[in-house]
Amino acid sequence: MITTIGYAICSVGYAFLLLLLLTVRKAGLAKYLLILATGSTCVWSIAPFFIPAMSVEQLLLFDNIKNVFWLLFLASCLKGYFKTLADVISRVDTWLILSLPIIAIMLLVFGIHDKQLQFLLQTIIALEVLVLLEVIYRQSGENAWAFKPLILYLAATSIFEFVTFTNALMVEQIHPSYVMARGYVYTVFIPFLILAIRRVKTWGVEIYISREVVMHSTLLMVAGAYLLIMALMGYVVQYLGGEWSTAIQIVLVALSLALLASLFLSLSFRTKIKVFITKHFFANQFDYRQEWLKLTTCLDKGDVNNNVYATGLNGFIQAFEYKSGNFIKLNNGILEVLADVDKPHVSPNEHKVLFEFCDFFQAKNWIIDIDELRVKPFMYEGLKVNHALLNDVSFQLIIPIYKEEVLWGLVTMEGDENTSKKLNWELRDYLTVVTAQISNFIFHHQAAHELAENAQFSAFTRMSAFVVHDLKNVLAQIDLILCNAEQHKDNPEFIADTFETLHHTKARMDKMLRQLTEKNVGPEGTDSLVQLSTCITQVVEQRCASYLPKPGIVIVDETPVVLEEDKFSNVIYHLISNAQQATNDDGNVNISVEKTIDEQFIEVKIKDNGTGMSEEFIRTRLFKPFDTTKGNAGMGIGAYDAKAYMEKIGGQLLVESEEQVGSTFTLRIPAN
Repeated sequence: MITTIGYAICSVGYAFLLLLLLTVRKAGLAKYLLILATGSTCVWSIAPFFIPAMSVEQLLLFDNIKNVFWLLFLASCLKGYFKTLADVISRVDTWLILSLPIIAIMLLVFGIHDKQLQFLLQTIIALEVLVLLEVIYRQSGENAWAFKPLILYLAATSIFEFVTFTNALMVEQIHPSYVMARGYVYTVFIPFLILAIRRVKTWGVEIYISREVVMHSTLLMVAGAYLLIMALMGYVVQYLGGEWSTAIQIVLVALSLALLASLFLSLSFRTKIKVFITKHFFANQFDYRQEWLKLTTCLDKGDVNNNVYATGLNGFIQAFEYKSGNFIKLNNGILEVLADVDKPHVSPNEHKVLFEFCDFFQAKNWIIDIDELRVKPFMYEGLKVNHALLNDVSFQLIIPIYKEEVLWGLVTMEGDENTSKKLNWELRDYLTVVTAQISNFIFHHQAAHELAENAQFSAFTRMSAFVVHDLKNVLAQIDLILCNAEQHKDNPEFIADTFETLHHTKARMDKMLRQLTEKNVGPEGTDSLVQLSTCITQVVEQRCASYLPKPGIVIVDETPVVLEEDKFSNVIYHLISNAQQATNDDGNVNISVEKTIDEQFIEVKIKDNGTGMSEEFIRTRLFKPFDTTKGNAGMGIGAYDAKAYMEKIGGQLLVESEEQVGSTFTLRIPAN
């Protein structure tokens, strides 16, 4: 009875696999050889029902027929370039592989019934299969993962056959227990064969099995394993010489049934099993490479109105193939709709529901499916919502968006009868990845926008600093006029110089007003041919003559150069003024102008014997903007502005200084 049940289950299993293979539309050598091998195994398992009193010779005949087709299939796996059955059969190696089962068949056909010889041949055939499996596994390389289930299937069945016939060789007959177990052994390993067929893509055999069928089959296997464990426990008790009392049997059976029922009725257990099976045994629902390219293209293309939130919402809708939705930001307890697609308004009841969802999202990052929430509220533990309001909600999915693990906003989406999808583990994982990508896109855009605003404020601050710096220079000129007005107010030449200075001051004020109006740090001036000695003399006489020590000017050699005269005058003034402030009134500030030896540059040197500077100060602070040693009296941009302008015109500003000795600033101006 037990033997019959085992072979019956085995025949059903292989008949089912044979049916799956016959439904594969794509033709190929692997498909046909698998059909032959599976069909022969199916016939092998059905044969005992048509031959009730099967002899050992008949059993061995069906065994050898099965072995021929499985060895033929293994021979085809040794090389990857076989296209037809003729390619496999034409090889000498194939006939060497098939020789043992063919010899065994011929001996049985011609009436040579030497059982010991047959048992020996079956033992060697089992070893041959194991050797071939090792060769196939070693040469599979990167496909070893795909071939592993096939190796396990054939290795397990071959080891069982090896043990069976090795025992038969010793006792000169096949033990009934092995015959009884054969059907069950071959049935248990069918899933490995199915898994191998799905994994090895080079075979081109794409079989489809419903997820529900696999889940229930797996649950039955779990139940079978459980019952097997219970049977082993009974065997151990019996082997140790103990006895099962009736009370113990009843208690254990009751506990077993209760535990088994709890496993089958447990939703969480069934869900975990289903997710595990779907993740590891089925192809993905999406081609993620294509989906990633589509999402990247959508985000790169942007929205016609340059609305980054609309772009992100379009990315969500395209990724999930829905028709409408909203992009909503949680802003200080207020839900603000930033973008929409075919859904311009969110109803008051929808607002209430979303607020309740926000409380849930604060504690848990979990996508909400309204349809699932209606029928399985226990899936959303901790979510408190008025289910009466769910009837007024039009959207199906609510996806939370987090920024630094704090709820930032929501995306709602709605499908129709053709596009609505039921969330499973894959869709949730897919949406999680899409959400992360779109969130990063939006937050990076926000950061870029904030940086642009900060850059504008920085530019305005910089402009203001230069304006204030120029205002101080203008104020110094006016202060100079007022200081000398009382003494020289009756001097016509002084009056003329005053008007000239005021005209110059007005021009500078107009320039500063233009900078403020146009928000421009430094509008481009007009370059002209400038005689450096003349420009420097004017700066000294008009802007530096009232301060001590009075600068001295030495012109060694020069040639006119092209630069912006007004800007260069400011640079010279800043450097001379700094030298005067760093030098005692009885000290020296000398300015020299001369060509370099190669006549490529005109060098303007401003040398003083003041307090000087350390190398550390020159390296770290001298040219750092807004860093000043003058307190509120300075802005800290004179030296910075001078260096920047010299580099702009292709020149250099060099500094040599020693504390308590003095400093020399050298301006190297291109002569060409």
